[in-house]
Amino acid sequence: MSRRLPLLLSAALATAALTATPSASAEPRPAPAPAVTTGAGSQPYASYWYPSTLLGWDPATDPDARFNRSRVPLQPRTSDPALAANRNARAGEGRVASLVSFAPTSNNPSQGSADPNYYAFGYWQYVDKLVFWGGSAGEGLILAPNPTVIDAAHRNGVKVYGTVFFPPAAYGGQIQWVRDFVQKSGTRYPVADKLVQAAQYYGFDGWFINQETGGGDSGLATELRNLMQYTKAQSGTEFMWYDAMTTSGAVDWQNALTTANSPFLQDGSKRTADSMFLNFGWTADGLDSSRALARQLGRNEYELYSGIDTEANGYNTSVDWSTLFPAGQPHTTSVGLYRPEWTWKSATDRADFYAKDARYWVGGSNDPSNVDLSSNWPGLAGYIAESSPITAKPFVTNFNTGQGDFYDAAGVRVATGGWNNLSLQDVPPTYRWVVDSSGSKLTPTVDFTDAYQGGSSLRLTGTLDATNTVRLYQTSLPVAANTKLDLVVRTPAAGPTRLKAAVSFTDSPGRFTTVDVGSNSGTGWERHTLDLSPYAGRTISQLALQVAGSDPAYDLKVGQVAVYDGAVQTPAAPSGFTVLGASDVTPGTSQSLRLSWTAAPGGNVHHYEVYRRNADGSRTFLGATPNDAYFVGRLDRAGTEPTTTLDVEAVSTTYGRSDAASTTVSWTATPPTSTNLALNRPATASGQCNANEGPAKAVNGSVNGGTGDKWCTLTSAKWLQVDLGSVKKLNRFVVKHAQAGGESASYNTRDFSIQVRSATTDPWTTVTTVTGNTAGTTTHQVDTTARYVRLVVTKPTQTTDPAARVYEFEAWGA
Repeated sequence: MSRRLPLLLSAALATAALTATPSASAEPRPAPAPAVTTGAGSQPYASYWYPSTLLGWDPATDPDARFNRSRVPLQPRTSDPALAANRNARAGEGRVASLVSFAPTSNNPSQGSADPNYYAFGYWQYVDKLVFWGGSAGEGLILAPNPTVIDAAHRNGVKVYGTVFFPPAAYGGQIQWVRDFVQKSGTRYPVADKLVQAAQYYGFDGWFINQETGGGDSGLATELRNLMQYTKAQSGTEFMWYDAMTTSGAVDWQNALTTANSPFLQDGSKRTADSMFLNFGWTADGLDSSRALARQLGRNEYELYSGIDTEANGYNTSVDWSTLFPAGQPHTTSVGLYRPEWTWKSATDRADFYAKDARYWVGGSNDPSNVDLSSNWPGLAGYIAESSPITAKPFVTNFNTGQGDFYDAAGVRVATGGWNNLSLQDVPPTYRWVVDSSGSKLTPTVDFTDAYQGGSSLRLTGTLDATNTVRLYQTSLPVAANTKLDLVVRTPAAGPTRLKAAVSFTDSPGRFTTVDVGSNSGTGWERHTLDLSPYAGRTISQLALQVAGSDPAYDLKVGQVAVYDGAVQTPAAPSGFTVLGASDVTPGTSQSLRLSWTAAPGGNVHHYEVYRRNADGSRTFLGATPNDAYFVGRLDRAGTEPTTTLDVEAVSTTYGRSDAASTTVSWTATPPTSTNLALNRPATASGQCNANEGPAKAVNGSVNGGTGDKWCTLTSAKWLQVDLGSVKKLNRFVVKHAQAGGESASYNTRDFSIQVRSATTDPWTTVTTVTGNTAGTTTHQVDTTARYVRLVVTKPTQTTDPAARVYEFEAWGA
């Protein structure tokens, strides 16, 4: 037995323990039924089941099912060995499977949320398969991935698997659950039929099977193989098998492909699984023999994924890289990365996450072409060549990461406040970051302060004293007589951009041809359309940006890059826009909504955007999805309006916009005279102590979720800001400090102030200043109006402890 196995188990159980559901105990117990959505407009969640409850699942009767559908097909990928950023990286050999826990098994929102703090993974170019990791004895054993992850992965050509997890008895596992899983009805395996139905309906690719429950026998092991073979005989559903159970039925980790577990990969002439995840204790001899046995069975050694457990230590994990990727020789096997989201969970803020994620995937230099292979953790880019899904037009990127602190549409700010939704993530740059220059190198970054579409853009800054070529994307895009390349850019002042679009072609992939962008007339976003017709008949292999000239403080933002034929397409409008159900957030003041519509005909829709109409003729963005159903977590009533009009419009694959379809939401209850207007509103902050202590925790209405149910920051300037959505009349603020959440009174905030303003262009006005506070909860009467409210902490504790801890920040009014 592998001594590293408990890490695999404890991680799943720790994830489960984050929910209100009790964690698994050592005593077997009957499986509780999964939570059922009851409210007409309540939050839909990703699906999870036990074998018995999966048999009763039907998407026609599951009210959450339509919100869990991915609409993005798996894209084909290209990988030109000549264009690999690192000369040591190999294309077509070892691959990467990533086992990721994006959220707890239960209560995982289907379509993102209003919290910008999320594992917005952006290095898809190195990943072949993503396993949506989870499952526990106390919640459910079978976990389907949510559609946001499927959408993002498929857009990048990465397959997605759900998880089937059978834990040991010590962690609540029951061998009867395994027997329920393989039960037969005649020649059918009913649970397998449901696995296929779930994968096909939700739009993902297969299942990771992790069978670690003891007490089985050879007959049960045979039935598990039969179930997978049965499934593969009648569907395209894939399986990845975890090296745990052997053909005897015992749970006995081999840490290699051996005769004891090989039939779970290949059983004679029958293909059982598509790949196998080898347990973490592999050795050089074990992997050599695994490769030999795989070939003997007629299977590719790169269908074996040797496990690396990074949950606890991330890129500080010790790995025998030379065994996996011997210098100057073919890769031995593929790699299975367990819990790479360590980069997010261990981060103090978003900037720290992005720095750690770059270190994990491309090495310490933040440049995949410059990897130190002698490093303890060189980064995957030193071994795995980049793949690209950009093989057809149109191709458009807004450098949107799938999270942000606001939302812009075509250069207009249409919503403030944090959000995450990987369904809206653009294909990230293939090369993050490769900059060629004979002088000072400009620094590319993802800029979360400005965007043309979404919540971020690409920014180039630094000293410009020589020509800089910033490689962005590997592609395979044929050029036609009407092909255009658009760049939407922004400069600090009117004048020359010093920017050229740079493209290389497959007949000479390393040599760039440039087209001058010219000047900007002002400081806003400006579109430059470049004609590529002179290159008709050739195929673009790389897209890059080239900057030349002299500027001691060069600063350029790129909001969109697009390659397309003809004109920007205006899609047909959706129809049948309907409110499926509504639930009160605060009676008479705010509601959550389930919405649906009929997809626009024509098939050229990238996503749909949902808005509310405002009295002044403007619109406020409520969310977006590629799907035909969407959940709005909170719609606020404006004053005493009897109805609110909502719009949904289609956005084409070239980002043209359709006419809107509309519907109305009725308000019946009388608005309360006073309510907490900050509850679940978009919140931002100066920073956060840990990944799970973001500003959203201070407006979630709870102080009872443990010490992580708070906003915490260690930044020098400490502030928390909440957008109330519109100007409100306020009568009091309530701040719940550390003691209100169960921590020591010595951590209560000592000195702080509360500020307000009605527009982002207004100065802040201080309405309350407190010094010398010792209380766990403080109430502050005011008589003011504001849309934005801010808590500014000047002395965070009663001692010298530097961390501010706020469990709730409430703004009461009407």
